[in-house]
Amino acid sequence: MTIRPRAWAASFVARVTAFFCAAIGTAAAAFWPIYGDASFVLMAVVAILAGAALAILGARFRWSSPILLAATLLVYLLIGVPLAVPSQTRFGLVPTLEGFKDLILGTALGWKQLLTIALPVGSYQALLVPAFAVIFASSVVGLTIALRSKRGPLAVLVPVVVFVIGLLLGPREAAPAVVLALALFVVVLSWLSWERWYRRRESIRELSQPTAATSDATAGAERIGGLRTALSAVVILGLAIGVGGAAAVTADPARERTVLRDAIEQPFDPRDYPSPLSSLRKYHQAGVADSTMLTATGLPAGARIRLAALDTYDGVVFSVGTPQLASASGSFTRLPTAIQRDVPARGAEKTIEIDVVGYEGIWMPSVGLLSTVNFTGDSGNLRDSFFYNAPGNTAVVVGGLERGDAYSVDTVVIGDLAPETWSQLTPGTAVVPTATSVPDELTVALDGWVREAETPGERLAAMLSRLATEGYVSHGGPEEPFSRSGHGADRIEELLTAPRMIGDEEQYAVTAALMARAIGFPSRVVFGFAPDGDGVTRIVGSDVSAWIEVDTAQQGWVSIDPTPPAREIPDEQPEDPAQVARPQSPVPPPLVEQNTRPDQIPLDSEQEDEAGQDPLMAILLAAVAVLGVIALIVLIVLSPFLLIGAAKMRRRYLRQRAASSALRISGAWQEFEDMVLDYGYEPPASATRSEVAETVGGIQPLVLASVADRAVFAPETADDDEVRQVWLAVDELGAGLAHTRTRWQRVKAVMSLRSLGGYRVKGLFARERRLP
Repeated sequence: MTIRPRAWAASFVARVTAFFCAAIGTAAAAFWPIYGDASFVLMAVVAILAGAALAILGARFRWSSPILLAATLLVYLLIGVPLAVPSQTRFGLVPTLEGFKDLILGTALGWKQLLTIALPVGSYQALLVPAFAVIFASSVVGLTIALRSKRGPLAVLVPVVVFVIGLLLGPREAAPAVVLALALFVVVLSWLSWERWYRRRESIRELSQPTAATSDATAGAERIGGLRTALSAVVILGLAIGVGGAAAVTADPARERTVLRDAIEQPFDPRDYPSPLSSLRKYHQAGVADSTMLTATGLPAGARIRLAALDTYDGVVFSVGTPQLASASGSFTRLPTAIQRDVPARGAEKTIEIDVVGYEGIWMPSVGLLSTVNFTGDSGNLRDSFFYNAPGNTAVVVGGLERGDAYSVDTVVIGDLAPETWSQLTPGTAVVPTATSVPDELTVALDGWVREAETPGERLAAMLSRLATEGYVSHGGPEEPFSRSGHGADRIEELLTAPRMIGDEEQYAVTAALMARAIGFPSRVVFGFAPDGDGVTRIVGSDVSAWIEVDTAQQGWVSIDPTPPAREIPDEQPEDPAQVARPQSPVPPPLVEQNTRPDQIPLDSEQEDEAGQDPLMAILLAAVAVLGVIALIVLIVLSPFLLIGAAKMRRRYLRQRAASSALRISGAWQEFEDMVLDYGYEPPASATRSEVAETVGGIQPLVLASVADRAVFAPETADDDEVRQVWLAVDELGAGLAHTRTRWQRVKAVMSLRSLGGYRVKGLFARERRLP
């Protein structure tokens, strides 16, 4: 590269540097939701200034590309550790060998770690390295292009790239994106306007003669050109800000944007592990029930230790998460910093120390709403293996906990709701996966229990009251009545239909959670321990328990224990005696004597019609034969048109019975597009759905196009009711198109081949359709 003509004037360098630093600083602000800490601000400012200084020195002394690259790498190593890995420095400035290692590894691998951790991350470990690398390198490259390239204005693309990278690495919520985009647009447009004015002024100076008259004319032309450029820039900026702001307010997207953390493979998938609820009976086995699992210091009286929150039921088990790992319960991330929580009215901030004794597993025991966790002992490996799910307040340690592990948690402990307040609750707005294969007996029993209740809270209280009064607890031990383990649909059906309702926390929690959902409360099952004690508490295997949490409009998720109180189980009542059937008579019934007269004519014999054929019948048969011939000729003539109609009916049939709801909605839109073509409309080539709708005109086609786009491209899955509504809308639009046409035009549309022009005959016999 060479320095741009007349570029090395102090005013030019200062202004270009100012514009570039403003642009790259605005773009770097897109990283703020990722870090949310003052360390990021310091890192970004120093990285931009250091990169700008290198670019200016390279332009001033005409460094070649290898020299500039070597200088950039040297400065990157010198300032990278104090800025991006501050925990690996001495006295906050001197890098260590471990710091250089983290800087180099973070440059290559830090981006993936950044996408699999809860935000904001602050200065946790070496996660500042990706942002530092992007900002520093972009500052050097961008300002070098602006000062030394003949196409200097192309440098505005560098801040735009930094801005996009920040958004892609950031969270799904796009709160500051619109404001930052407008601010970056203002800076970039101001920079380009100034560049245009500067090049115009330089061109005028080169063309002008060095006389006094021409100098005055040149100065006047420069002033007029500069004023015109400034006014144009102000007008364009005003229009851009006004239109962009109005569009952002009126057309705010209804869903979160798609970012890279949606596509990255999650480091922990709870579906790879069995449901912890299925292991409840294991803790009641001999040798385990009295064994110490954990010791907890500072545990309040009545507080429960939670292991896992389960919200997905498939008729076999209650599990964590769904096949879509982005779901609230299935997405686990690392927890680098404390979660800032508002202490609920019923909650208290506590610090609880937990020591692992006999417990083993990946599900980490915790209490309440976790804020921070501090591991002791082998804290490095445990910290790196720790993942947390904030919506479910569930923590895991990949690789599992074992004897000797210890940690402390800062948490907000919330007590259970008093039973007398249950009837005052109303359902919340949390979203949980839809339960499948729920036994019909559960709905029948619930209907009988809550028939007289009016509000959802009263129904919830009535349901829990019936479980408490009619249920008995048995873990199936040697001295207990038989109680089968498991919580599949067959076991829940058995619990509700047996003469005696006998089960344990596993069955009662699942039954109560499913009934709460039927009432309208979002619910989930929580598996953990429910010890009795205060202060230093020894948790044994028999303290294992399961309870439910329901989401309420008043207090969010609240814990409810649906297990009946322990009491003596009555003996099973004998079944009603069966009615004794009368013995059958040993005398066989008399045989029915059949009439076998020799002169009787068999029913299947053929008899000749002695009477002659009726003339009227002959005429009718002849007429039917003639009409049949005529109908055959007409059918042959009309067969092409009938085939067209049959092809369209078959096409509609395939679209309505596609494999998924998205395919059925897409098929409904394709049906509408075919109607548009058959009625003579001329959409543009390769038209989008919105363009096709605009060709037809009206609001309803635009609405249908929007619904179809959302069904095809949105991550949510449309339900059957939405599919049915879309097909009804298509039929209404078709009726509207036909209403404005004559009868002959309607017939021509039905027989039109336009919509079949790109449709393969082989596709008419396919079993399923694919999205185009």
